[in-house]
Amino acid sequence: MGNMPVNSMDFGRFATLFGTESEGEIGMAKKSQIARNLKRQKTVARFAARRKALKDTIRNPATSDVERQEAYATLQSHPRDASPTRIKNRCQVSGRSRGYYRKFKVSRIALRELALQGLLPGVTKASW
Repeated sequence: MGNMPVNSMDFGRFATLFGTESEGEIGMAKKSQIARNLKRQKTVARFAARRKALKDTIRNPATSDVERQEAYATLQSHPRDASPTRIKNRCQVSGRSRGYYRKFKVSRIALRELALQGLLPGVTKASW
């Protein structure tokens, strides 16, 4: 398994940013959790068009009750991981799921490190 990419990012690149050589030093999340989330992202992408069509059928006021019930049943027969709400936001650097900043797509820890190194344009340390 070696260096497993998170969202097609290379950890070697980030190891050089953080001045470390091993993944363990940047506080990486469990690889199984990262892999599970990537699998969910692929499942969501695979079922996205079908889910959208079914949701449109359900929301359409002109749809008959029978068609609506069939659409509900079909939607419920899809895998649980086909729902986009099952995807967890994870840090692009470490894979950490908590303390995630959507604007930068990194965790609070990685954000601090990147900002202190001057790698985030426009981000400065607060002082007053």
